[in-house]
Amino acid sequence: MSKAKILKYGIMGIIAALVATFFLKKEKPQGHPRDYAQIATEKVIRAATEYNSISYYVDGDTLSGFHYELIEAFAHGHGWKVDITPEMSFEKRLEGLANGKFDVIAYSIPVNSELKDSLLLTVPIILNKEVLVQRKSTSPTDSLYIKSQLDLARKTLYVVKGSPAILRIRNLGNEIGDTIYTEEIEKYGPEQLISLVAHGDIDYAVCDESIARAAADSLPQIDINTSIGFTQFYSWGVSKQSPVLLDSLNAWIDTFRKSDEFELIYRKYLNDNK
Repeated sequence: MSKAKILKYGIMGIIAALVATFFLKKEKPQGHPRDYAQIATEKVIRAATEYNSISYYVDGDTLSGFHYELIEAFAHGHGWKVDITPEMSFEKRLEGLANGKFDVIAYSIPVNSELKDSLLLTVPIILNKEVLVQRKSTSPTDSLYIKSQLDLARKTLYVVKGSPAILRIRNLGNEIGDTIYTEEIEKYGPEQLISLVAHGDIDYAVCDESIARAAADSLPQIDINTSIGFTQFYSWGVSKQSPVLLDSLNAWIDTFRKSDEFELIYRKYLNDNK
């Protein structure tokens, strides 16, 4: 891999902050969540996503990413434009839905009962799972290396602040009968946490397998073979006050996932995970 790609994960946090600052300068009307009719009148759908090398990123002078291309395709099919905001905090994405800043969270959200209490989830878009990111074992007696989920007892796992992975880690602690500690990091995304693990600043992080696999290509010292959760469906989310928008997204996703265009987008960003 090129040195430029290896360095990408070290500087991604700075880039994400700059991009977020640029977008946050644009004033967005806030108040109540909008449904399909209001969005169709304005012809602009406001979407929140995460800045990383899978979902949404700047590639030279081009915007790219799996979820970016999907929400662009949805908007294009309706004759709308997309106003997209990179937001690293899942909690702030939820707040944005509640106050009308965002119409949709266009990012992989695990389908579970806890999250269904906070928002409406679309039909599944992809399959994914949470994995442990750690450094590869240096010896058979390496005390830091996690061989199984049982070894996670009393360990501290770093996650992005407000990440849905926290719910899974909490449940996993109940399953193994011991406490697993979490440390939430607000200023970094998953790729920055992976880089911190790779360079020995922290020992463990948890993130989506798709992001971990992409990072592992240029950070060969990391190990991502221990699953934190089971493979499950991941969806987008909208406010509970946007049921018509949900129906529109569901109808579009059901059709688009069977198309050649979706296949091309999927293979472009997630081929290794199919």
